[in-house]
Amino acid sequence: MEGGIIHGSGGADESAFRECFSLTWKNPYVLRLAFSAGIGGLLFGYDTGVISGALLYIRDDFKSVDKNTWLQEMIVSMAVAGAIVGAAIGGWANDRFGRRSAILMADFLFLLGAIIMAAAPNPSLLVGGRVFVGLGVGMASMTAPLYISEASPAKIRGALVSTNGFLITGGQFLSYLINLAFTDVTGTWRWMLGIAGLPALLQFILMFSLPESPRWLYRKGREEEAKAILRRIYSSEDVEQEIRALKDSVETEILEEGSSEKINMIKLCKAKTVRRGLIAGVGLQVFQQFVGINTVMYYSPTIVQLAGFASNRTALLLSLVTAGLNAFGSIISIYFIDRTGRKKLLIISLFGVIVSLGILTGVFYEAATHAPAISSLETKRFTNLTCPDYNKSGMNTNAWDCMTCLKASSTSCGFCSSPNGKEQPGACWISNDSVKDLCHNNNRLWYTRGCPSNFGWFALLGLGLYIIFFSPGMGTVPWIVNSEIYPLRFRGVCGGIAATANWISNLIVAQSFLSLTEAIGTSWTFLIFGVISVIALFFVVVCVPETKGMPMEEIEKMLEGRSIEFKFWKKSSKPVEKHNQSA
Repeated sequence: MEGGIIHGSGGADESAFRECFSLTWKNPYVLRLAFSAGIGGLLFGYDTGVISGALLYIRDDFKSVDKNTWLQEMIVSMAVAGAIVGAAIGGWANDRFGRRSAILMADFLFLLGAIIMAAAPNPSLLVGGRVFVGLGVGMASMTAPLYISEASPAKIRGALVSTNGFLITGGQFLSYLINLAFTDVTGTWRWMLGIAGLPALLQFILMFSLPESPRWLYRKGREEEAKAILRRIYSSEDVEQEIRALKDSVETEILEEGSSEKINMIKLCKAKTVRRGLIAGVGLQVFQQFVGINTVMYYSPTIVQLAGFASNRTALLLSLVTAGLNAFGSIISIYFIDRTGRKKLLIISLFGVIVSLGILTGVFYEAATHAPAISSLETKRFTNLTCPDYNKSGMNTNAWDCMTCLKASSTSCGFCSSPNGKEQPGACWISNDSVKDLCHNNNRLWYTRGCPSNFGWFALLGLGLYIIFFSPGMGTVPWIVNSEIYPLRFRGVCGGIAATANWISNLIVAQSFLSLTEAIGTSWTFLIFGVISVIALFFVVVCVPETKGMPMEEIEKMLEGRSIEFKFWKKSSKPVEKHNQSA
């Protein structure tokens, strides 16, 4: 079993944030490995964030996209569908060709997809480009943390893998800055999507100067190459012990399995450590998506509009704040992940997520039930502009409000606010660019996604709290746990299984969110996410082990004989065995 070196007992309680800077000051090579591989996280984050802003302008350019919610969801979710395949292929490619080669393949696919999207003359080709981008993102999402984890000393492994999480959230923040920068430029969304190819190109160049994972090299019999890399990563007093631990790990696997190369699903199911690791790892990845995070990141500008902020630019600007909070939360994770521990961070995170979703549920319920009424006088001022469904309703027009107008079924309709104030009764007109301009020319606001509301700022507060609590725990910890919880011989394939589960869950949420909000309302949609978050909290308490500061061989031993521990806040009474340092 693969091991590592445990240092003094106080090491696990030291701030890994300070430890990282101390180690990387002495050996910047480790940080270079982490950040170069972590650009894969930047690709992941940029694509997640950029499509939310680009979608606002794609709807303006392609009327078929604006009129069909399913087409909007397809543009978002086809990248996720590609990522499912990319993550599945990535698990196999990691074990067959190596971590470095898998990252290079991911960069090429992402760059190709970015070029296709930027040049797309119609929604069909745009969707095709999204599939290629998804393939690259899926491979990078599971390979980057794996590469970093295998090139990191045990006591700062969590913090270094968290740099991947920081670059994911940093990519999301960057995407919103890019979105804002190109709002007034011709070909707005093409620039937004095309620039995504630059970080892929940068990583492709950087990875040529970096080595393969030393652990993968050792398993493939390239021992001298692996030893040379380990000597650059570890201090002189630790490196020989680490090499011996790695040698013992591979030899033990060969004795147990008969061959270090044969991996199949039967072996995965039979191995208790792998089975328990998969339950924890896959469960975390699924719950990460089903508590609703990517509805916030993919659709945050749309959610801001649902909260009553009319303009695209305002929606993007306010979404930039949520992306900034997400990046800030990942920095918190780097500081606390090896100090507080994985499990405690998850539990604190989920408590906050549950409270935040409760706030969002209440806010959107109040906004929907207190929507401005429809003024018959204003609506019929231009008879050719009146929403057809309003005319058909006859005597029932008194019951119409802004939400009724926006949900008109036969024709797309919008709400033009009153000149006396956006909460006053306004007009319900058909939705097109000329009507939108007419409304704006009278110094009134035009709404098509959400209604004017006094509760809009409370929605932003709920979103902000959600991000602050989600990012340090549920945002980064699932990727960290999945990079360290599996035995070396199964790490590529198990990481691929977990990442595939993440992207399948992502696809389900992305494909259903807008349809859910239309069918049952935004408040009930967030309530569903809240209930799932409560289930996730119980899952973490029961099924997820604490792995902070543990060499990977000790994680395997712990999973082998693990019992359910509800008192997660107490330190284990069992001291972690030091690795046998004898030759």
